[in-house]
Amino acid sequence: MIAKIGTGADTRGVLKYLYDTVRAKDHVDPHLVASFDGFAPDPGRNETATLTQLATVLDLRVKQAGEDAPDQHVWHCSVRAAPEDRILTDDKWAVIARRVLNATGIAPAGDPDACRWVAVRHADDHIHIVATKVRGDLRQPRNWNDYPRADKELAAIEKEYGLRQVVRGDRTAAKRPTRAEQEKARRTGHAVTPRERLRTTVRTSVAAATDTEEFFTILRGAGVLVDIQRFPSGDIRGYKVALDGDTNKDGEPVWFSGSALAPDLSYPKISERLAHAGPAATDAPSGRRRAAWQQLTDAATRIPDILDQADDAAAQAHIAVLAETLDALPLIAPTDYKPQLAQASAAFERASRSRIHTRHQQAESTRRAIKAIVREPAPKDGALLVFLLDALLLAVIAAQHWHRTRHHDQQAEAARQTAEHLRAAYQAQPLTAIHERGLRLAVSVAQQQAVIVRQALPDLAGQIVAEPGWPALAATLADAQTAGLDPTPLLAQAARHRELDTATSISGVLTWRLHRLIGMAGEGPTRPDSASTVRPGSSTAVLGDSRRPGSRRSGR
Repeated sequence: MIAKIGTGADTRGVLKYLYDTVRAKDHVDPHLVASFDGFAPDPGRNETATLTQLATVLDLRVKQAGEDAPDQHVWHCSVRAAPEDRILTDDKWAVIARRVLNATGIAPAGDPDACRWVAVRHADDHIHIVATKVRGDLRQPRNWNDYPRADKELAAIEKEYGLRQVVRGDRTAAKRPTRAEQEKARRTGHAVTPRERLRTTVRTSVAAATDTEEFFTILRGAGVLVDIQRFPSGDIRGYKVALDGDTNKDGEPVWFSGSALAPDLSYPKISERLAHAGPAATDAPSGRRRAAWQQLTDAATRIPDILDQADDAAAQAHIAVLAETLDALPLIAPTDYKPQLAQASAAFERASRSRIHTRHQQAESTRRAIKAIVREPAPKDGALLVFLLDALLLAVIAAQHWHRTRHHDQQAEAARQTAEHLRAAYQAQPLTAIHERGLRLAVSVAQQQAVIVRQALPDLAGQIVAEPGWPALAATLADAQTAGLDPTPLLAQAARHRELDTATSISGVLTWRLHRLIGMAGEGPTRPDSASTVRPGSSTAVLGDSRRPGSRRSGR
């Protein structure tokens, strides 16, 4: 169940809307299901009762309080069930209304001075609770934090009534666009609102910038208007941003502070993240691009184990830097990848924050690697991106598990959606050339590779050789033998990177992992905790495998 709470100054106006069946076609049989005393006049079921009479009953104490009554004296809460929930009776809705009123402090159970209220039902799936915010002692109710308190009570009601348990947040989500912003975006032909466009631009700029000065420079270069506020000392106090051309009725820019875009985009939060975020040092100019990608891929590979072992503050830091990686990728990825990567970045934005303190210094090396890759041209070798996507997908799945175990429902759901977009991007990389080579393999060679699969992965072999991606995997195993490697332990190692039970194409996943391992074998041993030992110009991204073979977390 979902609650929506608002306030107003016109009791009769709210009631008129609730009982309207002409303009609101979905309002059917509006009537009271409960009221503060059980005797309030019901214009829906009593022919002699009027809206004015009901409003007068509710407003009695407001008039008695006179100037002491609040200007916004109407408290209006709608409670809506999920579409798949069964239709509840009026009696059950009455109980729900009373529980919400008790939880929010508007009408505590057993309080003779509680606020006056009514619950109106005009559709099968929801009710509206209308109360006037003056108690019998002419004081205002103690209803601070009414929304989270109502939401907590509704979560309990869902369990008791066997209703759909809605994914709930922890008040760390970015502020949603208002209806006015959404309508303005539609009028101007934009799919998203200025607030959302600015949030994406600011997040991307933070991911790319090495300090706050460069952050503001990148924003201006992206066509964003920037207004920096300063203390009398000259130090930066905060900033505001606006889209060029987005103006109000007076022709002035519509400004948004960083904190109005998202809780982690305030100036203090950004400056904390960029305090030690210079680009990572790389080995030599010829290997700069590849070394930066290797460093980032290696860092992403370690995130699942960090989330398993580190304290919550350090784990939250690595989730935050995982979000920065996803923010940066659309800047440098090939065109074919950009739509899915942009969607993955937007989805994971919600998963990047929780109420757990973020100890950013725990992920500084990864943050520097991000700064480095955005300063280099996109790699022509698509395998580099695929290796990074493989590591990021595992990291996002680990983040989903981490959030779920801490009951961060919205964050876990956002991570799940992110994984779907990353899977789509991962699968976009064509295996055509390798696949065609596999089709040309001699029958005896292909049979030999099938024997290797049965030896290394007996439980999965039947599924793998039946998949469309099997020829590409067979060709890759043949390449390993040509390189003088033993493909059986190599294949087992590729499978141990994470379980494959949920992979949509096990052969495709193993093909890319084998390519990476073959490259690693060509480079020689590399310490799992060091990306700087990689020689420039290597043919593949090097990933140290610090992950435990027995981990149960899903790989795909």
